[in-house]
Amino acid sequence: MRRYAAVSRFTLVGAVVTGLLGAAVLGSPGIGYPIVAAAVLVVAASARPDRLTWWHAFGAVAVLALTSVSVFRAAEWLVTLATWLALFVAGAVLSTSWTWTGTVLGAMTPVFVPVRVLRWTRRGTRRLDTGSVKPGRLVLVAAVTSLLVLVFAALFAGADPQFGRLVDSLTPEWDLGAAFGRLVVFTLVAGGALAAAYVAFNTPRFDLVAPRPRRTLRLWEWTIPLGSLVAVFCAFVFVQLRTLFGGQEHVMVTDGLTNAEYARQGFWQLLAVTALTLLVIAVAVGKAPRISTADRLALRILVGALCLLSLVVVASALHRMSLYEQQYGYTTLRLFVTAVELWLGSVFVLIMITGLRMSGRWLPRAVGVGAVLTVLGLAALNPDAYIARHSVERFEQTGKIDVGYLSRLSSDAAPELDRLPEPYRSCVDTGPSTNASCLPGR
Repeated sequence: MRRYAAVSRFTLVGAVVTGLLGAAVLGSPGIGYPIVAAAVLVVAASARPDRLTWWHAFGAVAVLALTSVSVFRAAEWLVTLATWLALFVAGAVLSTSWTWTGTVLGAMTPVFVPVRVLRWTRRGTRRLDTGSVKPGRLVLVAAVTSLLVLVFAALFAGADPQFGRLVDSLTPEWDLGAAFGRLVVFTLVAGGALAAAYVAFNTPRFDLVAPRPRRTLRLWEWTIPLGSLVAVFCAFVFVQLRTLFGGQEHVMVTDGLTNAEYARQGFWQLLAVTALTLLVIAVAVGKAPRISTADRLALRILVGALCLLSLVVVASALHRMSLYEQQYGYTTLRLFVTAVELWLGSVFVLIMITGLRMSGRWLPRAVGVGAVLTVLGLAALNPDAYIARHSVERFEQTGKIDVGYLSRLSSDAAPELDRLPEPYRSCVDTGPSTNASCLPGR
């Protein structure tokens, strides 16, 4: 059985080389991230006994694209988001799951496999053909040799100044903290390469633990509550039509309502509707039978209506956020929320497509692809530069600027902020504390 197999020599050497590569090039975000990711993918691909599929090819492209964000963008939050998503995508793709349960468990593969990877690696190292030389003996000889050289070189250096200068010129300067950090990076990268190779070699079958749908409800038992919920949604959209699309005019005529409250209402409505819709759809799809034509038609109509009504609220929330940003400016959080809202809207569209086809096997993967495209879209937008550009335009129109916030943006925003006149440009570079005239609203 594969679970009792051992790591091959090629995979073990590849993981060690990848670890050394990671220790050498990883540090601040840059080209090292995709280079190490590519090396890990090569190690994983070489360990897979079966032919690679189109899904694996997409996963490799997605991982390389997400890790490449660090090359083109300096915003730490965006680089961190893309890097973590690349890790989750790698686990989900290597698990080759189709169900929601399998996809989620696949994304969490790095949490599940360390013990198995350690056993797999240990069995492989025991089977290495090193002839009459044992690995333990090699380590012992290397340690004794290093100790003897260090001790006697230090003694000779103290006895003769010229020899001491020679030793100093040949001895590199060591930073114990940096050396320990590189050792940690080597361990993590080499371990990650071995984990990826193990999952590629011994693909987990997470789909087997996914719950099986039990279609036990009769038509009237699920159509009545679901139809009532659709009616409530319709009534809400009809009554709140002015609120949903009233925009700035509605804010101005409503006592005690500000743009901030208006936008937050839409956001929380979106979250509530999203959770409710996804929960209802999950229960309806899992419990509703699809035997007769009436069953399938009712499921399409009611679930489709819920998705359409949810899209109305998504559009309303995006409109509200747009009004909020026009008045108060753009921030990374507001851009991120807008991107999440667009992604959730795409989920509703995908659900409607599954209703037309009456097959949702591909839905978990499609939702994951949408998440990857959303993050890559954010990277292509260049959020910090986008925020800086609109902040400068807003300053030119209104004279209002938040120097404190702009000074915290990454170097991605620098070309746009250079358009600011003095002393604002200098205040953005040094922070608002150096010049009170550059404080927001001044």
